[in-house]
Amino acid sequence: MASKLNPYLSFAGNAREAMEYYHDVFGGDLALNTFGESGAPAGASYADGIMHAMLEGDNGFTLMAADVPPGTEHNPGTNISISLSGDDGELLRGCWEKLSDGGTVTVPLEKQMWGDEFGACTDRFGISWMVNIGQPG
Repeated sequence: MASKLNPYLSFAGNAREAMEYYHDVFGGDLALNTFGESGAPAGASYADGIMHAMLEGDNGFTLMAADVPPGTEHNPGTNISISLSGDDGELLRGCWEKLSDGGTVTVPLEKQMWGDEFGACTDRFGISWMVNIGQPG
């Protein structure tokens, strides 16, 4: 198997909601594992939290996430973005519409000086996304 680079997102208690949202955006198979399933003490307040989630899209996209464990500080990343790029305009425009819905568009998805369509947004969970749709050469 080839090596992969996958984004891994951290959430402060709403990883399940976020990953179900991303599942709606990207489709594919979503696996959710809770802290309770992984051995958290019975009755622990965080037992239903997500210890590990993995979304494998039919289109080759993979996204992983977890809720931060109790006692761990949550610092949402402001210095990273997740980039979606390629030439499947229909797929990428559909992702853009869903990701920007309820979020903040910082760069509208439109043709740029380099010839591609590009847009940037922050989704409703505070995650930054860049979408670049390459034009046929």
